[in-house]
Amino acid sequence: MTDRLSPRDLALAVLIAALWGFSFIAIKAGVAEAPPLAFTALRFFLAAVPLVVFVPRPKARLFDLAGYGLCIGVGQFGLLFAAIKFGMPAGLASLVIQIQSVFTILLAWAFLRQKPRAAQMLGAGVALAGVALIAVSRGAASPVLPFVAVVAAAAFWAAGNLFSIRAGRVHMLGFIVWSSLFSPAPLLALSWALEDHSAIVRAVTHPSLTVWGGAAFLAYGPTMVGYGLWSWLLSRHPVALVAPFSLLVPVFGLSSAALIFGETLNAATLAGIAVVLMGLAIAVFAPRRATVPTSTRAD
Repeated sequence: MTDRLSPRDLALAVLIAALWGFSFIAIKAGVAEAPPLAFTALRFFLAAVPLVVFVPRPKARLFDLAGYGLCIGVGQFGLLFAAIKFGMPAGLASLVIQIQSVFTILLAWAFLRQKPRAAQMLGAGVALAGVALIAVSRGAASPVLPFVAVVAAAAFWAAGNLFSIRAGRVHMLGFIVWSSLFSPAPLLALSWALEDHSAIVRAVTHPSLTVWGGAAFLAYGPTMVGYGLWSWLLSRHPVALVAPFSLLVPVFGLSSAALIFGETLNAATLAGIAVVLMGLAIAVFAPRRATVPTSTRAD
């Protein structure tokens, strides 16, 4: 495990952030036509079922596969899709969920003994200050319950990160495919219990390009490529080095929302984006000053 990112890994981290940022456009379009939990289930069904026949199961414990699939598929995305459906602006959601970087660093410190360097904590703090500035500039009128749901989704994302770290250096495509098997069934059960049955049936029997095309993009872009590469980076670098890159997601999310939906970025939002970038630079490029983590797995 190294505490420096190579140019290749740096580029991959930025690519992941771009995929995740653009995904909020597909989410907003999809949940406008389909129940959110059913749409989430479709996303993970497409991520798992076509490929599980061809992709070997990774050398990871069943507990870690199931934990990752439930935390990411059901916890993170079930809550996120529902929040956007019920009033959370897509661009703002891409921002708020980035508090997962703080949750991830703290959970890794508590459970995996990955102690962050002072510069990494400082950089995360500066970047989160930028996130707060953007939130204040855009979120005064946002509904409360969807906001809380996105915060909870961020906590589930952080928990899922721990399961991917515990899995170690496994085949990450296989890890994402096989862990996705654990998401559709509980999502469908929750959807049937909580959502309108006729809307669920209509989404399946009258497929639209927006719903099925959006689910396919989310399954193979942000999920397969994005989370596969993210887990790969986490298996090779300390959490405190990788996690702050998720703070680039709202930069892409807000920018794509402005491009697709005509949202404008005011001066405070642009200033917040600049602060996020500054914090990320501190976290990633600051000189080494402390002991690097000695363990990537829980005993």
